[in-house]
Amino acid sequence: MQTTAVVVPCYNEEKRLHLDEFRKATEAHPAIHYFFVNDGSTDKTAEVLQAFCEENPAQLYYLAMPQNSGKAEAVRTGVCHALQHENQYEFVAFWDADLATPLSDVPTFVELLQATNHNIVMGSRVKLLGRNVQRQLMRHYLGRIFATCASFLLKLPVYDTQCGAKMFRNTPEIRRAFSEPFRVDWIFDVELLGRLLLLERQGEGAKVLETTIEYPLQTWTDVPGSKVRPAHFIKAGFEFFKIAWMMFRGKPPAPLASNNPHQKS
Repeated sequence: MQTTAVVVPCYNEEKRLHLDEFRKATEAHPAIHYFFVNDGSTDKTAEVLQAFCEENPAQLYYLAMPQNSGKAEAVRTGVCHALQHENQYEFVAFWDADLATPLSDVPTFVELLQATNHNIVMGSRVKLLGRNVQRQLMRHYLGRIFATCASFLLKLPVYDTQCGAKMFRNTPEIRRAFSEPFRVDWIFDVELLGRLLLLERQGEGAKVLETTIEYPLQTWTDVPGSKVRPAHFIKAGFEFFKIAWMMFRGKPPAPLASNNPHQKS
């Protein structure tokens, strides 16, 4: 298995971190490394993560944001750090800290990228026979409305943009897509796809439709304590307008700045 970096954004996750699951994952797959990004937590997340990463510094890395900047920037900072890491990771992912998507799916995502020409694998929460997808009914229906809007905006037949489990091949367009801070926070996944579509439109990236695959997760659990609230779907509506304006302007992101993931173009 090629070396893979998994970014785990953390904000006040002290009581929801399943450290034993991460220990088992690192023991089972030495080629998968984890980058924990503490997004200005106000509980003991920092102390817990620092102590944990010291257990296995070859596979576990701790990054600290100077202040709470939101999930989008925490993910972007971690991805940029991993992309510039000395290990030269072939694949980079981001994964929700609550492990709603179990870590056992990380090797599956890697295998999907290795076996195909795809650049992106997106976890998809599809309740099918033989799948154990546990999701609150209201959030499911709100999610379906949201996904329909995202699909219309991007002109992509995407089922689930917001699942917190995604993996990318380390390509020039992926590095470009993460090069600038996102304009939005709650639906940065949609903006990320939009950036890749802009790069494709400019002839600077692969065709998103042909190089992206959605993987119906075997298991997904709606973990108590989620920071997503129904009001955020209203906020997402305003963020859609920002992404629509970005797509209308048609300006792709700048190249990834060397050594400074916070730098703006």
